[in-house]
Amino acid sequence: MLTQELTIKNKLGLHARPSALLAKTASLFHSTITISYANKKVDAKSILGLMTLALPKGEVLTVTIQGSDEQTAMQSIADLFNDYFGEEQ
Repeated sequence: MLTQELTIKNKLGLHARPSALLAKTASLFHSTITISYANKKVDAKSILGLMTLALPKGEVLTVTIQGSDEQTAMQSIADLFNDYFGEEQ
């Protein structure tokens, strides 16, 4: 099992487009991927679950991944966050 804290860096936070991109990326992997924030835990493969977190820029969340492809999954998800989900900084 891998756990990593990631910071939301894009200007508009985890709104619909980044949530969809994160869910799409997470769905590429067999591993179980969860996002935790403020005592809430959601399935990273669920767009609606991610959007319920309503996370603005600067918030830190915890990604937990468990499964056969967890290393690759964590790298792909961390890359999304570090690339501002393809949005302006």
